[in-house]
Amino acid sequence: MDTKITQDSLVRNCLALVSGLLKFQCNHIQFDYDDEADVLYVSFRKPQRATETIETSEDILIRKDGDNVVGITVLNASTRRN
Repeated sequence: MDTKITQDSLVRNCLALVSGLLKFQCNHIQFDYDDEADVLYVSFRKPQRATETIETSEDILIRKDGDNVVGITVLNASTRRN
């Protein structure tokens, strides 16, 4: 199977993210995907240690520093494709 991403599809996929990303009222969002572990890490600040992690029933970990959500971790990320 050819998994090469064309320039057009890359631009289309990025543009599809724009409206959703702008809803986050923060200036820094970083995404890291670990394909071996199938985990997507999303940080809303420059990466830092969280003081608390809350696990949800949807295999999502919410990382907090005090009252602020600093990131989320999405387990089994590849199963969430639309």
